[in-house]
Amino acid sequence: MQNYPGYYLLSIIWTCLLCFNGIQDMHGQDSQHDQIRLIVRVDDMGCSHATNTGIIKTIEKGIATSVEVMVPTPWYPEAVKLLKEKPGIDVGIHLTLTSEWSNIKWRPLTQVPSLTDERGYFYPMVWKNRLLPGAAIIDQDWDIEEMEKELRAQIEMAKRDIPQLSHVSTHMGCLNINEQTQALMLKLAKEYDLEIFPEDYGTKRFPGLGDNTMPPEKRVAAFIDALHNLTPGNWLFVEHPADDYPEQQAIGHPGYEHVAQDRFGVLKMLTDPRVKKEIEKLGIQLISYADLKL
Repeated sequence: MQNYPGYYLLSIIWTCLLCFNGIQDMHGQDSQHDQIRLIVRVDDMGCSHATNTGIIKTIEKGIATSVEVMVPTPWYPEAVKLLKEKPGIDVGIHLTLTSEWSNIKWRPLTQVPSLTDERGYFYPMVWKNRLLPGAAIIDQDWDIEEMEKELRAQIEMAKRDIPQLSHVSTHMGCLNINEQTQALMLKLAKEYDLEIFPEDYGTKRFPGLGDNTMPPEKRVAAFIDALHNLTPGNWLFVEHPADDYPEQQAIGHPGYEHVAQDRFGVLKMLTDPRVKKEIEKLGIQLISYADLKL
């Protein structure tokens, strides 16, 4: 075979093809490695009608990719209805142990007296707040078993109601109190097959945009500037969009009275065509929590 006149020519051609394919494979790997992937998570669905409609707009017209739902809230049934109409939306259960607004409250699904005030409402805060003295979970003699009972009830209801539920998150960081509560979250996530934590995939937090009293035009500019500073890898942006309806204008708590203005500004930013255009121009891939597992 080695005396065949075309042998050496064929060997050279074959070697070149192998090298070319190797270069292509390396280029493909580099391209994938260089990809900027962004999760845009919108929180608090269920807490108000304005939040529900605002979140849906960020999915339909904007860049949101994952939705977090709060089960004990008054507008949870509407949230379930809206999500059933859009089965392709990635949804997480936003585990809830607080009721922070002054003019509207919600209670737990179960009897958990160590987690509620004298009226049966969740406490407003997780951490101590000088404007709301004594109104935080950590100010109380809370019970981890009651916490687990309530969170299981929330998860089981959400799993019954929302087929596309893929992950868990926490409202106001309510399970970051200590190692015991953190372990509880991990246990529940694993047991209910909701174990997608962005940090396990090297996900970084999107940089802050600054003052939440900024008008929509400045928010758009700040967001676009931040997009230009992203480096390859996974990123997570978390916000709270809502329509500017009268009910939303009545929501607030000491130290955060401009809720409607803030959250409507977020809605405008996440649905602004310039933001979507810039994401496309920069080649940023919008992904959901569920996409992290693919």
